[in-house]
Amino acid sequence: MPSSLSPEQQEIVDTHAGDLTLASFFAIVEGERQAEDLSDNDLLDFLQLANLLYRSGEPVISDDEYDFSFLNELRRRYPAHPFLGTVEPEAVAKTVELPERMLSTDKAYNFSTIQRWINRIEKAAHESQKIFSELQFRVTPKLDGFAAFDDGTRLYTRGDGRRGTDITRAMERGLQVAEGGLRGLGPGEIVVNREWFTRKLAGTFENSRNVQAALIKEKELDPLVEETLCEGKAVFYPFSLLPDWRGPWAELSADFTAIVERIWHLLEYNTDGVVLEILDEEIKERMGDTRHHHRWQIAWKQNTETVEVRLLAVVPQTSRSGRVNPVVEFPPTRLSGALIRRATAHHYAMVRDLKIGPGALIRLSRSGEVIPKIEEVLEPGEVQIPKSCPSCNGKLIWEGDWLLCTNQLHCPAQIVNSMEHFFKTLGNIDGFGPSALHKIYNGGVRTLGEIYALSEGGFQKFGFGPKQAENIVAQLQRSLREPIEDWRFLAAFGVRRMGAGNCEKLFAVCPLEDIFSLKIEQIKEIKGFSEKIGEELVDGLASIHREFDQLRALGFTLISTPLTVENEAEQGPASPISGKVIVFTGSMVQGKRDDMKKQAKALGARVGSSVSGSTDFLVCGEKVGAAKLSRAEQSGVQIISEAEYLAMIG
Repeated sequence: MPSSLSPEQQEIVDTHAGDLTLASFFAIVEGERQAEDLSDNDLLDFLQLANLLYRSGEPVISDDEYDFSFLNELRRRYPAHPFLGTVEPEAVAKTVELPERMLSTDKAYNFSTIQRWINRIEKAAHESQKIFSELQFRVTPKLDGFAAFDDGTRLYTRGDGRRGTDITRAMERGLQVAEGGLRGLGPGEIVVNREWFTRKLAGTFENSRNVQAALIKEKELDPLVEETLCEGKAVFYPFSLLPDWRGPWAELSADFTAIVERIWHLLEYNTDGVVLEILDEEIKERMGDTRHHHRWQIAWKQNTETVEVRLLAVVPQTSRSGRVNPVVEFPPTRLSGALIRRATAHHYAMVRDLKIGPGALIRLSRSGEVIPKIEEVLEPGEVQIPKSCPSCNGKLIWEGDWLLCTNQLHCPAQIVNSMEHFFKTLGNIDGFGPSALHKIYNGGVRTLGEIYALSEGGFQKFGFGPKQAENIVAQLQRSLREPIEDWRFLAAFGVRRMGAGNCEKLFAVCPLEDIFSLKIEQIKEIKGFSEKIGEELVDGLASIHREFDQLRALGFTLISTPLTVENEAEQGPASPISGKVIVFTGSMVQGKRDDMKKQAKALGARVGSSVSGSTDFLVCGEKVGAAKLSRAEQSGVQIISEAEYLAMIG
């Protein structure tokens, strides 16, 4: 671990450290301060800083330390924290919109998680009237590299999944496509030959990620990196070209371990697992995505350990929703390579029923990146149920298994966490982490509208420096100007049951102006919503209506979600592509590919991401990859140009 910083590390720390002092940063990196001892503010600041350093090729801690100690400590404290549900961005130059979304991959560390995933696919197959036993699965190595996207003309970093950075310079410097592949094959990873790194680079670079980051940076190439490119030992490996196993689930499950082991170690690049995916495009479409990952694929990794500990205390913590979460504390214990002192007990009904309290002996497990979990209570302890909120001392009530603080309007934890959720969900504003928001709250501010009304002088009164106050006001103005989706704006208010996915579904069938007049009967008719959810949404929307209107009146630049019609009778004459499966590929001339996809869905089509036998049309723009064309020809898919497609839909 470093006792000093390189110039590149120093630049990132100076720019992104937030309120974390350099002394505190070094104390954390060198192990003098453990994750569980950090304040919420310092923990989040360090997580963000460590992630930026890692993605810039200048890591200061190992992957395991980041995942098992610091990231999991945030999961333990705030299981629903927005930082945990986003694709973590890189600390590189100005971002641009990606041609297609790039998401992370959900992970499984035990076969029961794989089985639950399979059960969901089997259900989707039944709903699609397909025979599950005939469906084909694909297993590929999970590359441990630098995620990127190649549209045939430009190469982009993954960024936050929606916006990345143009790194086409890497191709211009000699970065090749693996397996002799052509440009334009979409998502993949930049990887370095494992044997080459050990033999030629390990003495200069700490790990292969340093090399990957070095070859995309604007600065002049290191001679060793230049040699690596010239020798073809660093490549962009499109996922579509990965070696694989294909077959039905019956064959995969019958020989799961052997297949996984063989695929895992096929490549001469670093891999940290395998990826399983369903190949049927209709099933993929039905499975859909979360804001973080595709539901139709999952990564298999292995890492499970257990340990027995005796509890010292059970500490209550209030979340944004008002739920009071029990956190168990025990002596420092090493589990799965990390030193831990706390774990979650989920809710106070679990504490009450299993007699979890001081003196209890419990068995903890930890599977990969999953936070420490109580597997079993071996000896009961003294149960202690809080009588009041630990943040505001307000009244607590039982809501099912949960203890709930009812003092929503005056509970510091709920207010500050809700403000943080708003700015995190917007995603177009910096400077409003926990530390800054606590300063603002302590200054007497209680609403988002009050924050937007503050001047530079107002922020300075709360303890912000002149330059910091100037930057914060500029960020607030930027958040008003920079376009964001209407569903994202609504999701930022944190209404229960109204995450980004549900908000997007609502706006797909109802314009913003009518959202607050929706009735339960209307909501339950929307695919994926029930009457119970409808009741919660109506109440939740009513609770934020006034604040929503006040903030919207400030002038946020909202992008309207294209409306789709659920009822075919209301659509009028069917469109030429209604019910068809369409795949778009290449660089489009007449508009953005994402906009064309949205329009196609609005016209009743199903949009796929890869060509299969169920694809009806492959719509081609410029610089189309040969692989998709070849697959379309082999599958008998009709190939049409962008102009022909636009003429077809009128």
